[in-house]
Amino acid sequence: MLMVSTRNLSCLVKSSKSDSTSDSKSDSTSAAKPAVKPAAKPAASAPRDRYHHGDLRQSLIDAAIALIQDGDLSQVSLREVSRRVGVSHNAPYRHFQDKEALLNAVAAQGFQGLKRVTEAAIAVTPGDAAEQLQAIGKAYIQFAVQNPVYYRVMFSLSDAQQDAALKEAMAQSWGVLFQVILAGQASSVFRAEDPRQMAQVAWAMVHGIALLAIEGQLRVQSGEDFDAFLEFSTRMLSQGLQQQ
Repeated sequence: MLMVSTRNLSCLVKSSKSDSTSDSKSDSTSAAKPAVKPAAKPAASAPRDRYHHGDLRQSLIDAAIALIQDGDLSQVSLREVSRRVGVSHNAPYRHFQDKEALLNAVAAQGFQGLKRVTEAAIAVTPGDAAEQLQAIGKAYIQFAVQNPVYYRVMFSLSDAQQDAALKEAMAQSWGVLFQVILAGQASSVFRAEDPRQMAQVAWAMVHGIALLAIEGQLRVQSGEDFDAFLEFSTRMLSQGLQQQ
């Protein structure tokens, strides 16, 4: 998978100097030639939407996340994020044609982050596919709890609203889970059922727990209780997919 960076525009203005010389001598048939002053150049007008951000696109995404954190998705508008970033109202249109495009970018970054944490969980879990499934289940839920704004936006757009970059980010994130299921079936750890259906079951379980957790609906009293619940629930998930 989503990178796009902005380019700072600079104008190079060339100036020239004119040297003029005049004769110090004059005679009866010719007069001294006056020095010609260079015509003044009109001042170059600055671009209307000029900005000095190193990465305006990311700044706009960050501003959208802050807006959602302060309120909800309805608070997001290109006008408001441009105000927060400190650029003209037209500047965001260099990167996003509308609010929906901006939310697609936020969601895509969320799925990219989710992919990284689940891959990292696999990398430090040298056991079989059952243990790796449990590891990525815990990583998934922890990602949602630590990034609730990203997580809400990731699942806020319908299929019709999702752009190509978001769909690609979703597919790659989903692929981490799907490959663990396939590996578990190849090693006869998991049941020989439809792997896509099995991946859907696994995702539905951790997604539901994640939503309950970020909404404060899980009946856990402390961080230790939450960790213990993650351990128990993901172990039940993994065991449920294993061969009997």
